[in-house]
Amino acid sequence: MYVRDAKNRDEAWLFDRIDALGIDAEAFRSRDYVLAVEEESNERVGFGRLRIHSGDPEVCELTSIGVVGPWRGQGVGAHVVERLVAEAGDEEFETVFVLTDQPDYLTQFGFKRIDAERVPAPLAGRLERKREAVGEAVVPLAADVAAFEMPDRLREAFKTAAPAEETDDSMETPEDFGIDPETATYKYDTGR
Repeated sequence: MYVRDAKNRDEAWLFDRIDALGIDAEAFRSRDYVLAVEEESNERVGFGRLRIHSGDPEVCELTSIGVVGPWRGQGVGAHVVERLVAEAGDEEFETVFVLTDQPDYLTQFGFKRIDAERVPAPLAGRLERKREAVGEAVVPLAADVAAFEMPDRLREAFKTAAPAEETDDSMETPEDFGIDPETATYKYDTGR
């Protein structure tokens, strides 16, 4: 398992996953994303974005972080976040921000909640739009890049990550289409 920069050929996959997970993709640019990839199968299993907002000051936001269902809970998202924070440091940002409705996940890495009034100007409008779309549960968080810390349990989980068995609840049954399989005489019974 490793994390790499997204490539142009990853755009369709990213759009599909972002849409399926209902994740915010405002001002989408594939080159801003990183992907977690399973080494043996080359399967893309997670993603996230480092979005730089111009303004005074310039602001760095982690956004659009997601993990494909069977790979959740195995450190994949944590390594995506770690890579994004490292890239923010490479870009000489001292602080990274996140606007999220799931703050508990990010606090384990050192992110702390900040008051909406303290959100840098380039993110204030985005916070408002995100709250309108997702709800008032969206809160701003900030972390010092130099203080970012990966919990050991997540680092170890990532080393042995494997997809969990998934049940396919999306399988449609005849009953979903109003067909009684006990009385239907052929595949496309019209009831005549």
